[in-house]
Amino acid sequence: MKPHFLIIDDEPNILKTMSVALRSAGYDVTTYPLASNALTEIEHSRPHYTSVFIDLMMHPIDGLTVLRRLQTLLPDVPSIIITAHGTIETAVEALKLGAYDYLQKPFDQRELLLITERVIRLSEVRAAHSSDSFLTNDPELLSILKTAEKIAPSDLTVLIEGETGTGKELIADFIHRHSIRSGMPIIKLNCAALSPELIESELFGHAKGSFTSAIKDRVGLVEAANGGTLFLDEIGEMPTSMQAKMLRFLQNREFQRVGENNTRTSDVRIVAATNRNLEQAILEGTFREDLFYRLSAFRILVPPLRHRKDDIILLAEYFIIQAAKNGLTPEVSEEVKSALLSYEWRGNVRELENVMIRASVLASGERQITLAHLPEYIAKPRISNVEDMGMNSGLESLEEVERKHITAILSKTTSLEEAARILGIDSATLWRKRKKYGL
Repeated sequence: MKPHFLIIDDEPNILKTMSVALRSAGYDVTTYPLASNALTEIEHSRPHYTSVFIDLMMHPIDGLTVLRRLQTLLPDVPSIIITAHGTIETAVEALKLGAYDYLQKPFDQRELLLITERVIRLSEVRAAHSSDSFLTNDPELLSILKTAEKIAPSDLTVLIEGETGTGKELIADFIHRHSIRSGMPIIKLNCAALSPELIESELFGHAKGSFTSAIKDRVGLVEAANGGTLFLDEIGEMPTSMQAKMLRFLQNREFQRVGENNTRTSDVRIVAATNRNLEQAILEGTFREDLFYRLSAFRILVPPLRHRKDDIILLAEYFIIQAAKNGLTPEVSEEVKSALLSYEWRGNVRELENVMIRASVLASGERQITLAHLPEYIAKPRISNVEDMGMNSGLESLEEVERKHITAILSKTTSLEEAARILGIDSATLWRKRKKYGL
């Protein structure tokens, strides 16, 4: 479907100039010199528009009144205010009311087409995210999603592998939505977030009095997810003592609450995720081989963001749109795009999201995100990330590289939570790594 623009302006010359320019670019255009006629037609037929251009100074109905009415009639359609030089303050007021952007008179065809390109991009990103599809242009990830959709209706146990922050949880949600269990809940547990003493109670529940703080019976997540899906994130961090009990559950769907002898059952589909190499963990004796094979009836390897170059700008623009909400959405400058594409994104999508939200806050009220809005370690030109970590002076172990990278991030952040977000790991994992490296 071609982009379709609505123009509401009481100046015939503006209507003619804009419609000619937009139609010559291949777009559909509808024009109204009277705002009342446009509103009446929209109320009756609710047509689909990519965007609406609204002249600010119209009579007898002014542009702000039209904007407010369109937010009720077409809440998902971005509006662009057409304003003269002397009415910029009112245009800013329109942005606060929810207009997407403004176009200042006099404008040329290039300015008009630039703003239409941005709003088309906004429409595409919103459509991609609001649909049941995964926000990606990467051929490998699209192929993975196609396969995941095929196996989703089965009850196969799925193991999702990939670096931290690549979107493994989103893949789990995708599988659940396409499964026959989609009408039931998907319940999630981060296996690294609980101590070995608590994880059994969290998973299987406990009986009153089974330990000091067990003041009443508690239903575990396995039981709560009956009929649905249980997502076990960071399964590689599950204590070995719990691995045997999880294996038993996977074999016969039977379990016992802590402090109880009754055997219970639960019909739940297990989807697990890990950022560890479980096959290596098996060799090291920290993960059970039989549990690995039970979990990996179907394996999905999510590629890191640095291998999905087509997604970096797509996701960056989406995160900016989300951060801006209904206010002015700044465009990404070419210099910023180049910097984003050059960076390695060790924290993957999660790190990119945090960087773009930060940039959006710093660029609040501005029309463009520039290098000044990016963290210095991304914006600052460098020979290479490897050299920046000191590896140009000689070969170093992977642990030494990780230690230096964590040290660098900690020095640039004001809290452990912020550092963990940038690194793409949770606070508990960062705490363990700081302890390991003596930071």
